[in-house]
This record gives sequence, structure tokens and C-alpha cells, in this order.
Amino acid sequence: MIETFYLTDAGMVREQNEDSVIIVKNHNNEYLMTVSDGMGGHSNGELASSIAIMHLAKNFTSTDSIGTKTDAVNWLKQNVNEINYKIFKYTETHEESRGMGATLVVAILTSDFLLFGNIGDSSGYVMKNNKLHKITKDHTLVNLLVSTGELSLEEAKEHPRKNVLMKALGANDPIEMDIFDVDKDIEAILLCSDGLTNMVTDEQITRVLISDKSPLEKVVRLIKKSNNRGGTDNVSVAYLIKKSGEK
Repeated sequence: MIETFYLTDAGMVREQNEDSVIIVKNHNNEYLMTVSDGMGGHSNGELASSIAIMHLAKNFTSTDSIGTKTDAVNWLKQNVNEINYKIFKYTETHEESRGMGATLVVAILTSDFLLFGNIGDSSGYVMKNNKLHKITKDHTLVNLLVSTGELSLEEAKEHPRKNVLMKALGANDPIEMDIFDVDKDIEAILLCSDGLTNMVTDEQITRVLISDKSPLEKVVRLIKKSNNRGGTDNVSVAYLIKKSGEK
């Protein structure tokens, strides 16, 4: 048995929520989870993230099956390119939307495989043996500097430009999504925007996820923790848990 819940919240500072989040199933009971963090200010970021989420959800739910792992990878690549095209096309005819874009993190779970994909700094995790493992890699300036040895992990956490993105939908053309083939023998999947990870540590997230609460209660608690620590950004969480006996 699989249980899911997702939620998005404006946080304590921002007047508008530019995040979008959804979990859907197709006709073959395969799952698509996705979180998108919009950027561009006013209503533009919200529009960009909504374009991304709705495009993926519509195309996924209309399929009988996503097919093989290779089919799923190709499906992700094609849909990301279509979303990117839509965002760029919109900004061409709407001057006020110039500069809008969005991050994207996706998980596809079938009976045969688990894939993650990401663009930007929204994050994808799995829980295995009650331990939280981050799957995705952030496309940020500080992450690039860490990878080249110019910054330490501690320095990166406090860097004034830690939220500068190196890749986003609507900002790069062509766009390429990082895709990760993940062992499907896991207990849970968590996707979130950086509104959560900038406020709540992985250790704190883990404590919530291993608690004896329902998926709804866990997601609500994570968002409350983010807001209690300042809630400086919109925060979105998508959570899937595999109950005992589910392969």
C-alpha cells in the first residue's frame, strides 16, 4: 500500500506563493511526484511553476503506462523541453513576464523502477532504513564552487549568493534535466522546494519522517517547522510512503 500527501504554503514573509506541487497516478497505478519553485516576482513565478506542473500532470495521467525505464527517461526529457518552450514562448508575447522561470524536481515510481530528475535547487530525497538520502544535486553557484573546492560546505551554507541558480526552466535554452536511476527498495520519497531545506536541517526532516504520524501530519509538521524558523520563502512538500509489504 502506498500513501501520499502534498502541500504548499506561502511562508511567513512572502505575500504570494510561487511554488506548485502535485502527486498523480496514471492508468497503471504508476506515480509522478513533482515540485516546482517559480521565480520572476509578482504572478510570473507562479505562472512558470504552474505551467511546469500542469504540463507534466496532464501528460502523465493521460498515459496507460510510462513504459520502460528508457521510455520514462525519454518522456522526462521531452516534457522538460516542451515546458521550457512554453515558458519562453509566453514571455515573448507578455513583456511583463520577461525573466520568469522555475525549478523542477520530479520522481517517477513504477513497479519496476524509480527515477528522479531535477533542474535548479528544489530537492529530492529517499528514506531507507530510517535514514534520509538526498538524490538530486542543486544547480546553484555555491554548489558549483563547492564541487571545485573553492568553498567548503560550511561556507556554502552562509554564502550571500547561495540561492543564485545556474540552471532553471525559462532561463536556459536548451535545457537539460539531471536524471537519477534510484534503487526502488526504499521506504519513502520526499520532494521539496528550498523553502524547506533553507529553514530545516536534514536531521530535523528525518525526525519528522520517522515519527509515527500520517503522511498528512508529517507534511504539515515540516511546513510548520519551516515557518516557525522564519518561513522566509514559499515552502512545498510532496511525500510518498510505502507501507509494509509494498514492493
